[in-house]
Amino acid sequence: MSRGIDVGIYLRPGIPDEPFVAGALGNLAALELERERGETLEWQVLRVEGSRPHHYRLVVRHPARALDLGLRGNLGRVLDQLSAESSEELRARLRTAVAAGAKPVALRTVRDEVDFWQDDFWTFLGGPMGFGPI
Repeated sequence: MSRGIDVGIYLRPGIPDEPFVAGALGNLAALELERERGETLEWQVLRVEGSRPHHYRLVVRHPARALDLGLRGNLGRVLDQLSAESSEELRARLRTAVAAGAKPVALRTVRDEVDFWQDDFWTFLGGPMGFGPI
């Protein structure tokens, strides 16, 4: 199973009903991409807790192909278009999509683990003073 692509969704602090807005952006972007391409896609909308506030991710994958060159660019374009809409416009679009039979996915929360690991091998090869041990 391929991992797919993931795109960060960073919202401004103070947006009312922030989880809804992130979920609506992710679901509407994936649904629009699915409609444009005429293919079935799989996606998840994730709320990432830990590193930065107001951080969400949209993970999209094609169930039959591991490599899909146009998917990331198309997804970015669709998200840019949707980001100009207000919360009310997103709510209306999502309501229309659900009435037409779309099945949005629920927002899932995940922890962002900070990686503090440092590889001394790379420091040995080219540390701040050039080649050799420091």
